[in-house]
Amino acid sequence: MQRHYGRPEGSPPTNGYSHAVAFTGPTVVVSGQVPLDAEGRLVGEDDALEQTRQVFRNITTALAAAGATMSDVVKLTIFLTSLADLPAFRTARDEFIDLANPPASSLVQVAGLVSPDFRVEIEALAVLPA
Repeated sequence: MQRHYGRPEGSPPTNGYSHAVAFTGPTVVVSGQVPLDAEGRLVGEDDALEQTRQVFRNITTALAAAGATMSDVVKLTIFLTSLADLPAFRTARDEFIDLANPPASSLVQVAGLVSPDFRVEIEALAVLPA
């Protein structure tokens, strides 16, 4: 069970996330995913949009292994090496999340990721459907 609190009264506007999400049920924690395909090849060299799409594909694969989908995600934590990539991130994110009930989110700009070729890493928290 999930209950989304997109913009409670008195809170600032949002752009693709909920201020809070309450949930019950078994939790799935997805490690930070990076823009590598199943063979370990970088997807989208110098292309933040394609890198982010690959990251979301990897999250979708990890969730499926646990019996969950992107609709079950209650929290995302996003790491970007450049805030100039924020529009590309939002475009890709909106292709994968439920825009009517978006997850809670945190976004952090970082100096670097495990590979200097990575522009984005995302971890997810999901709740399995009852």
